[in-house]
Amino acid sequence: MTTIEEIKEAVAQLSSDDLAVFRTWFAEFDWQVWDEQLERDVASGRLDILADEALQDFSQGRTNPL
Repeated sequence: MTTIEEIKEAVAQLSSDDLAVFRTWFAEFDWQVWDEQLERDVASGRLDILADEALQDFSQGRTNPL
């Protein structure tokens, strides 16, 4: 049995209350991983082209107010 299969089986055995706690923990964990990846992408310049395009669109009036 793989680790993923073991995790799936363990999650399936959780009580409703424990599943709610796990779900909250996992959502926070997942967001933290995503935030860290975004920070690495920003620091490395991987998103610079997107920022440049957005600023160019804004300066040329190709945006709409939120």
